Amino acid sequence: MSPHLFAGLPVTNFAAALDWYEQLLGEPSFFPHETEAVWTLGEDRSVYVVQDPSRAGHGLVTIFVEGLDASLEQIAARGLAPDERETYANGVRKMIFRDPDGNEVGFGGAPADDDPAAR
Repeated sequence: MSPHLFAGLPVTNFAAALDWYEQLLGEPSFFPHETEAVWTLGEDRSVYVVQDPSRAGHGLVTIFVEGLDASLEQIAARGLAPDERETYANGVRKMIFRDPDGNEVGFGGAPADDDPAAR
């Protein structure tokens, strides 16, 4: 059986968080109920945001993508910029975004020289 990743991020105010996550991830794939939205990032890989004030702000997710620069351009076009940028000794890059509750969503990618969007 192949596993399915379904990573959740708890938020205080679903409506406000939905606006922010749409800027980060685009349109949700579906809404299981009125205070939850799901983005399908790839086959068997999803991220969801759910209203859960008691756990809000403690989420930590990193999404590793091909074409990090292109992904960042799309996010910027929707109005968000990373809160932090990291580059590791091996050249791998990580861009960190924080939602209004403090949940951290990172986008990681290959070194700029290996990124198809950087060519």
